[in-house]
Amino acid sequence: MSGNISPLTIATIVIVYFLVLIGISLVTSKNADNKSFFNANKNAPWFLVAFGMIGASLSGVTFISIPGVVGQEATNMCFSYMQMVFGFLVGYFVIATILIPLYYRLNLTSIYQYLESRFGFYSYKTGAFYFILSRIIGASLRLFLVAIVLQNFLMEPLGIPFFITVLLTILLIWVYTVNGGIKTIILTDTLQTFCMLTAVVCSIYFIGQSMDIGVTGLITEIQQSDYGKMWFFDVGWNDPNNFFKQFISGALIAIVMTGLDQDMMQKNLTCRSKEDAQKNVFTFSIILVFANLLFLSLGALLYIYAQKEGIAIPEKTDQLYPTIALEHMPAAVGILFILGLIAAAYSSADSALTSLTTSFCIDFLGFEKSLLSEKEKKQKRIYVHIGFSTVLFVVIVLAKALNAGAVINELYIAAGYTYGPLLGLFSFGILTKRNILDHWVIPICIASPLISYIINTNADSWLNGFQFGSTIIALNGLITFILLWTISRKPTKNG
Repeated sequence: MSGNISPLTIATIVIVYFLVLIGISLVTSKNADNKSFFNANKNAPWFLVAFGMIGASLSGVTFISIPGVVGQEATNMCFSYMQMVFGFLVGYFVIATILIPLYYRLNLTSIYQYLESRFGFYSYKTGAFYFILSRIIGASLRLFLVAIVLQNFLMEPLGIPFFITVLLTILLIWVYTVNGGIKTIILTDTLQTFCMLTAVVCSIYFIGQSMDIGVTGLITEIQQSDYGKMWFFDVGWNDPNNFFKQFISGALIAIVMTGLDQDMMQKNLTCRSKEDAQKNVFTFSIILVFANLLFLSLGALLYIYAQKEGIAIPEKTDQLYPTIALEHMPAAVGILFILGLIAAAYSSADSALTSLTTSFCIDFLGFEKSLLSEKEKKQKRIYVHIGFSTVLFVVIVLAKALNAGAVINELYIAAGYTYGPLLGLFSFGILTKRNILDHWVIPICIASPLISYIINTNADSWLNGFQFGSTIIALNGLITFILLWTISRKPTKNG
């Protein structure tokens, strides 16, 4: 059963989809100013933000990579990824009860302004720098994965080289985010989340139809297969799927990749009040659990379907879903896949580009203290937006050699090194009342990822075969915390 979707059909879907996004942008960017771009004038409905954040959190990496890792003999095999997802819930609870009240009390536009008020200039700039580095890496990996799929199934048959695919991808994002910013993204993310989840549900439905199995039968099929195992209490600490390693990693990853991340928190800070932002986080976290369970179920069913139909599993498991959807299923499934893929990709990439622009304008160009006119600020903001679009383009083209395994695993490992210093800085600021020698923060935040890397590289021999995997973020944050303690002192009576 083959959809045989032509490149022209795929191109038409992409064009129509972006015309809709541009239409939304034209409506939301009408009379928009810099505040609209940065925080949507703090007037966004919390339920729209919550639903839209699902798409931004899942991204194109989840859409393709999570189904693929289900059958992979490595990290996140079977349903073990749910162990990390349940860890996310702990992280989101910390965000809603500790970080959201803090950010709203200080009335922040960039969350890294907290570091300036708590520690000083160098801590502030270091935190903002690590966010920019982290988000460039994360956004590039996400877009890289989607660009590969578009290249294989659309551009390559048309004779279009990879760098043109990437260029067009980023250009389209730039067009619909350049004016409205976060105000536009609140609405586009809602549409994109809907498209992504619809694609997954319909893919599962068509697999069931093709195998002549109902919903209950599909659940039984997964449970009886080699892919349905969720809990890994019975494996040692050396196994990357160990429950405690994944659960702890999930909690820390949620805190740093959402709570300490300008991209994700910028959406929360568009809500009208602290209470609305908290409702957003709690609602979003519960929906996210079911969404990830849906993706893993799809992954298991894809492997089962491939075995029954005699379909060869691609060497790179990230290509399993696109291969089956576009080559072995009805055209309707393939069309929904393309729609879901571009929705998943751009729901995270557009907000990443916007948050990078916001952070640089607020944290490095000092827009909130600047005496420039609104017109001059807007002009500078557009230049910054172009600059980061160019950076993403260059990094994605250079990152083509990174696709050694499932990108979801690479993403979390990279996050462990780049978000670790942020975890250390924020936790030290919140959990202690000690002051630090601010000018020492830069060398400390350079040293901690390097020390973490050395320990991780030699963990096999130094720690009797133990592998950190995504828990490297805990080590990195702990090292940063300890080093900050060495340059700290108790506060005086005068502060």
